[in-house]
Formats: sequence, structure tokens, C-alpha cells
Amino acid sequence: MLKQRIITALWLLPLALAGFFGLQGHAFTAFVGMIMVLGGWEWARLAGLTAQAGRIGFAVALLALFILLSLLVPVLPVLWLALAWWLLATLMVFAYPKSAAWWGGLPGKLLIGLLILLPAGIALVWLKSQQQANMLILTVMLMVWTADIGAYFSGRAFGKRKLAPAVSPGKSWAGLYGGLLASVLVAAVCGLLLGLSAGQLMLFIPAAAVVVLFSVIGDLTESMFKRTAGIKDSSNLLPGHGGVLDRIDSLTAALPLFALLMLLTGWLA
Repeated sequence: MLKQRIITALWLLPLALAGFFGLQGHAFTAFVGMIMVLGGWEWARLAGLTAQAGRIGFAVALLALFILLSLLVPVLPVLWLALAWWLLATLMVFAYPKSAAWWGGLPGKLLIGLLILLPAGIALVWLKSQQQANMLILTVMLMVWTADIGAYFSGRAFGKRKLAPAVSPGKSWAGLYGGLLASVLVAAVCGLLLGLSAGQLMLFIPAAAVVVLFSVIGDLTESMFKRTAGIKDSSNLLPGHGGVLDRIDSLTAALPLFALLMLLTGWLA
């Protein structure tokens, strides 16, 4: 398993870095569209579509919607919709397994997949169109990754009280606090590098903390659907690392909320 993880990381990391930070314009949108397709194909399985034709059909429909939204719909309504969804997802996570009754069967779960993936893709394309595009994308990614790492170590050291035991028994409140503290420190550094004033920074840091909290909900939401589906990983596309959704679950929540923060404040747009 370790060997597989290392081999996958050796080709995946350069590919991801080149895609997120090296591509521009339509090439970048196509790269994000590819992630949407793979994520949609995996989500269809979590939703209960077992036939390949159905999974591919959902992925193609997701891509078509992503292109249409990118071309025709202003980004702000999409981001507000994302906020509404992630607030509802928070209730679902902490009410699970009772909340499974809210999902609406296969059609509802497929709709949830659209609400998870589409705003994240739209937000990523919007961030890429800004003046400090790569730094903005790097900032939100570093916040999420740091929160994951901080949560792992603080959870192992101090974690006793479970965060959402019905969804993810390994996560603890101590892990959440440790990850949040680490990510806030990273957000402060990134804010300085982005050129925020002292006053802006005082607002940016707590707002970034909210984004990180929602990134945890993104992670827990995928875990909730995987638990219901009885699977450990969203797929085996990335040997040793699971699937694409397993790698971007936190970002699906963080990206649209971070973009909404940037757009509403007008700091960097």
C-alpha cells in the first residue's frame, strides 16, 4: 500500500500542480471539467448507480451543466446556492443516520452530487480569472491541507470526544480545534502575501476560519454517503489514495465559500 501511495503521488502531484497553476483560460477550464467528469462518475456510484452507462451518463450531464453555468450564469448566484447547500449539509451530517431520509432516493442523491461538484468547479474557474489567481487558489488549498494535517496530529495526541461518530469515528473535536488553529496561522501568512491591509487581515482570518470549518463538512459529507453505500473509497482511480472525490471532498466546500468571501468583500476581485 505504501509503495502504491508513493508511486501515485510521484505522478499525481506534478500533474495537479501543472493543471492548477500552469494552465490558463480555456485549457484551465478543460482541466477543471476533467475533474468534474471523474468526480461525477464516482458520485454516481455513491448515489446508487451501479451500471457503467448510468455513471458515465451522469458524468457527461455534469460536464454539460458545468460548461453552461460557466458560460451563461453569473458566478454569485451559484456561490450563494453553494452556501445554502453546505448549511443544509451541516445539518445532515450531525443528524445522520436520520438525515438519510431527507436525501430523496436516487434522484435526490444525484442532485446533491451536482450541488457538491458544480459550485466548486465554477468557483475554481472564477478564482483563476482574478489578478492573483494562483496565489488565491494556493491559499485555499493550503488552508484545507493544513487543517487536515493539524487535525491528524492533534486528534492523535488529544482526541477523545468524537466529532461525528456516526459518520466518521476517527474525527475528534480536538482534531478540529488543532486543524483550525494551524489553518488560521497559514491564512494569516497567505493574507500578508496577498497584500491585505491590517484591517482587511483582521476580517480575513476569521472568515478563513469559517471556510475551513465548512471544508470539514465537505469531508464529512462524502464520508456520510460512503458509509451509506458501504464503501471505503469513492473509486480506485488513484491507487493507494482512493478516488478523485477522496482527494477533493474538503475543497468542494471550501472553494465556493472562499470565492464568495472574495467576491463579497471585493478585496481581490
